[in-house]
Amino acid sequence: MLNRFSTRAAKMMLAVTTIVTATLGGSSAAWAVEDGTSTTSGSPIKNVIILIPDGMANDATALARWYKGSSLTIDSMASGMVRTHSADAPIADSAPAGTAFATGHKSHTGFVGVLPDKATMPGQKPIAKGDERKPVASVLEASKLAGKATGIVATSEIMHATPADFSAHYPDRKNYDALSKQQVFNGIDVVLGGGSKYLEPAGRKDGNNLVASIKALGYDYVTTPAAMKASTSGKLWGMFSPAGMSYNMDRDPAKQPSLAQMTSKAIEVLSKNENGFFLMVEGSKVDWAAHANDPIGIISDVLAFDDAVKAAMDFAKADGQTAVIAVSDHQNGGLTIGNAATTGTYDKEPLSTFIGPLKKAKLTGEGVESKLDAKRTNIKAVMKQYYGISDLTSEEVAAIKAAEQGSLNYVVGPMISKRAGIGWTTGGHTGGDVVLYTYAPNNDRPFGVIDNTDVAKYMARVLNLDLDSVSKQLFVPAKQAFTAKGATYKLDLTDVKNPKILVTKNNTKLELQIYKNVALVNGKKTALEGVIVYNGVDAFVPQGAVDLIQ
Repeated sequence: MLNRFSTRAAKMMLAVTTIVTATLGGSSAAWAVEDGTSTTSGSPIKNVIILIPDGMANDATALARWYKGSSLTIDSMASGMVRTHSADAPIADSAPAGTAFATGHKSHTGFVGVLPDKATMPGQKPIAKGDERKPVASVLEASKLAGKATGIVATSEIMHATPADFSAHYPDRKNYDALSKQQVFNGIDVVLGGGSKYLEPAGRKDGNNLVASIKALGYDYVTTPAAMKASTSGKLWGMFSPAGMSYNMDRDPAKQPSLAQMTSKAIEVLSKNENGFFLMVEGSKVDWAAHANDPIGIISDVLAFDDAVKAAMDFAKADGQTAVIAVSDHQNGGLTIGNAATTGTYDKEPLSTFIGPLKKAKLTGEGVESKLDAKRTNIKAVMKQYYGISDLTSEEVAAIKAAEQGSLNYVVGPMISKRAGIGWTTGGHTGGDVVLYTYAPNNDRPFGVIDNTDVAKYMARVLNLDLDSVSKQLFVPAKQAFTAKGATYKLDLTDVKNPKILVTKNNTKLELQIYKNVALVNGKKTALEGVIVYNGVDAFVPQGAVDLIQ
């Protein structure tokens, strides 16, 4: 016993003494290596899968675990905590929080894949004059240029903040036209999620038919789980809802795949690339449920997210060359197991106090809405059958009857929370640290308390990517670059459907289509290495576009 203990202790001491520490973005990030050797060069990692349970609070995982009655997959992966603040605020919006994960740069509320106007939080470097709102490269874009396959999966619209952070650039997360067009033309191999109406002419201000564009680009465009499963294409685009997909508890499996099924399919397609792949997966509606203070929605989609993590982990462990990161972008709702009513009894309440009422629900607050008749005369029957509440007060009935279409979860979520002793401090985001869950070959993974920007820097390091160099390659200030070559430059925004840059020098006429990766040289089409980005003020083009003018 003593010898075995001594040997184990010696190995532990060796691991401790060979911790590789790197200072990144003003924070101290560390990577432990089990065999006592640094993997900062010659990384064995070829693939990275990052899974983001948007808005998931620490108490949400505890609640889901108690509800499930057993451990979660992510429990064994916990390795640290992540600071979530944005460039200029202690509580982050999803757009800058996702931008930090995707690019290694903090940004401002609503900004997708671009630098902020200012960086005022402690420890932040000022934004250089002229760099405001400048696009910066994501790990996905750098992976694509390195020859890797890439994919995004989400249960929200795919042009929603977090998936857009990895695949598009614009200082307004609400500009779905600009974001989705970039996604379509950014060369992503697999896109799975919701948001089909924002790709169709009727759902767009610019009137473009991006579904037709997707098909013309060679994607297998699918709209059902069966079609997704049957697809053998290396380019797959799946849209399973006009906007956000259903909560997993409400989902019709014949119409919408689960997050785990989408994750598995994405891995199946992407893993065929011998150079490796990068995949971003978002459990989007954990955040939406938290905004509504609906614990059933949270439980539904935390557990669905954990199933997706298991799919990623099963592949990673079998593959031996894949790192998996699971981390929320911020917490939301101030969820607590225990509320003001349990102040004097918190340590005497049995588990059934908190879980019993939740177990009775068969649908989320969103799902319950579809069971009400047009005039909402069946409120008591529906709430008893599907939400497990049989003691509605007259005030609660009136509140349900008066709830606006599409927002019933904001009304009934707090009702079941009250009955289950679940507390909430806000209907918005909160600024606390989130748990970092990781897995990697040789245990080359971040641990301790790190910054959200360090997540991107870790992924770039293990995949041997240089994000700064890629930013310089993909986002050259267009006017400055072309006029420096003696060319005339015109930013033409008159055609909303097809805004463009027009460049002329001698006998060469160059047309660059904004938000696409397309250049026309004297009318002849040329594909570029990245999309043309217009941030509302300036345009940015890949170096390859600049090189077309001699």
